Amino acid sequence: MSLFLISGPCVIESEELVFRCAKQLKEITERLGMDYYFKASFDKANRTSIDSFRGPGLEEGLRILKAVKNEFGVKICTDIHEPWQAEQTAEVADIIQIPAYLCRQTDLLVAAGKTGKIINVKKGQFLAPWDMGNVVRKIESTGNKNIMLCERGSCFGYNNLVVDMTSIPEMQKFGYPVVFDATHSVQKPGGNGKSTGGNREYVPTLAMAAVAAGADGIFMEAHPNPPQALSDGSNSIALDDVEALLRQLVEIKKIKG
Repeated sequence: MSLFLISGPCVIESEELVFRCAKQLKEITERLGMDYYFKASFDKANRTSIDSFRGPGLEEGLRILKAVKNEFGVKICTDIHEPWQAEQTAEVADIIQIPAYLCRQTDLLVAAGKTGKIINVKKGQFLAPWDMGNVVRKIESTGNKNIMLCERGSCFGYNNLVVDMTSIPEMQKFGYPVVFDATHSVQKPGGNGKSTGGNREYVPTLAMAAVAAGADGIFMEAHPNPPQALSDGSNSIALDDVEALLRQLVEIKKIKG
């Protein structure tokens, strides 16, 4: 299976921004022959501070994501935080994503599963990879087997994450694709006091290691100007740096087979 990409800005900051990102990322992935899903959140309900930017909300966010889909013909990935959001989100999204902090929430997983859409579940920073079997079974209970699992690092002390690359083949034992989240894996949760920190210079290193370890897809948040991003700027990759990294990842995937 060829490497696929899930990418876009962390949050919908404006219609203009998401259009710019979608256009450039689609052009890149078409040149590389990669399957592509545009990702942006309509609401960041798990921000560190009450003062942090959350996004435009469900109604306006889905309107913008639908406009992106219609304009560029891309598939859409976005996350939900509450069960009632699943059905309406499924009208636009091709992938419904479950945030890591919520990966054990039974009602949320079941509501997402019932949509029949692809469900991408981020492994909680507090879970061992084999514990994701319980998550898989909750979604499978709805009859939905369109499932992806996502590795995004585990808690290691305070304000730090570490990635165990053996979690990729470990989670693949469940029979579903495993995605590596290359940008959230370099986060330092709450590391800036009132916001999450991170170190984007390590995104290429971890992404290449993950593909070499057998990852089926790559998730990465990309922004035209990461230092100015309204969410996760510290660990987002610059939009203009995406193609060079993807070219390396595609070659590693070919060697891996």
